[in-house]
Amino acid sequence: MKDVRIDKWLWAVRVFKTRSMATEACKLGRVTIEGMNVKPSHLVKVGDKISVKKPPVTFTFEVLALLDNRVGAKLVPNYLKNITSRDQYELLEMARIGSFVKRQKGLGRPTKKEGREMKEFTDEAFFGFDDWDDENPLWTEEDEANLEKKNGK
Repeated sequence: MKDVRIDKWLWAVRVFKTRSMATEACKLGRVTIEGMNVKPSHLVKVGDKISVKKPPVTFTFEVLALLDNRVGAKLVPNYLKNITSRDQYELLEMARIGSFVKRQKGLGRPTKKEGREMKEFTDEAFFGFDDWDDENPLWTEEDEANLEKKNGK
């Protein structure tokens, strides 16, 4: 195998889930070879060092072999060598911890506790709906007639 497109190679070695995602990353300037942005049609060679920005981390890979068909996860180390620096992984871990801690109240799905509190708040007994009396309603036809007279209808 002589030539493989960068988007196809990134998809084949499972850096991206779909080939269209790999193509889009190249178009957005998130994929570089030797520090230069590349188009999706750029041809990969053995020995190239590819940097892929997946915010907040920039992963770096060295091409060991070429392939154009997707392979299983166990075979990926035969085709690429991960040379991402340790500080990038620390940055990724900090982002994971930070996103968990900084969840703002009201964003996302409510917790069990919040759900119980909402159910308790909207419970019929809380508002007194179970005390409704059809024989003595709060709003009568007489009130309706007075309202219409007041509004000039």
